[in-house]
Amino acid sequence: MAFIDYYKILGVDKNASQDDIKKAYRKLARKLHPDLNPNNKEAEKKFKDLNEANEVLSNPENRAKYDKYGENWKHGEEFEKAQKQQQRQYSQNYDGGSFQGANFGENDNFSDFFQSMFGASGGGFGRSSRGSASGKFKGQDIAAELNLTLRDAATTHQQTFEINGKKVRITIPAGIYDGQQIKLKGHGNPGVNGGPHGDLYITFNIAEDSVFKRNGDDLKIDVNIDLYTALLGGDVMVPTLDGQVKLKVKSVTQPGTSVRLKGKGFPVYKKEGHYGDLFVTYRIDFPKELNEKQKELVEQLKNS
Repeated sequence: MAFIDYYKILGVDKNASQDDIKKAYRKLARKLHPDLNPNNKEAEKKFKDLNEANEVLSNPENRAKYDKYGENWKHGEEFEKAQKQQQRQYSQNYDGGSFQGANFGENDNFSDFFQSMFGASGGGFGRSSRGSASGKFKGQDIAAELNLTLRDAATTHQQTFEINGKKVRITIPAGIYDGQQIKLKGHGNPGVNGGPHGDLYITFNIAEDSVFKRNGDDLKIDVNIDLYTALLGGDVMVPTLDGQVKLKVKSVTQPGTSVRLKGKGFPVYKKEGHYGDLFVTYRIDFPKELNEKQKELVEQLKNS
């Protein structure tokens, strides 16, 4: 199989940050998505390669293995174990003399090890390693993203999606936050030689809401009140996640005044019955023009 450069597929440098990788993937995924390229086999292949590259490089642990071992990164740890075992055997054979074990280079011997593991023709290193010919290895982990609205994230609910042709149903606890990652054990790619499946890592992306701004477990909202309510006081209806509430506005309320509604914020993750607070900031709507009577009243107020 020809070597696939995952960095080249994503169009990023090897020193790219995890955030750069995430941004590059999202940009290309929108461009190459099958829904936007119907019956386009080339775009379909590129989209598949893009997802494969993202699955590896978005996981820091897998990325480190890929940087070290290239296309055979999934079996790098097994190579290191076999290499150490081979060195111990050489040391024992020479009874601790001047030859203290084989000083194998990683790049020179990994390919031979990989070939011996899977029956390919080639070099001999690893053939004598115990169990290597029938070793079981865990499958590749998979990284996926799940998009939620703020209101979705505020309720415990189930979602079903498809990974590797299989439907997966998960329960998403209320209070999950943007960028949070969970692991589903055994939902990754199949193992090698009957080994266990890899794991599925899901990262949650929570879109900004048009009404509320989230700050941890608290919510913030701006509420407009007219000038007369700000001066004289009155009632205003304020939206919350579970409906509207009536709030009393004090007389002579200043622009930017903030009040706290305790327990009306965001649910706390995995703490049922616990909520943050809702902070309401008043914005004053000044009239665009005044009639003669209103002007007289303002003048009287000014001179009082």
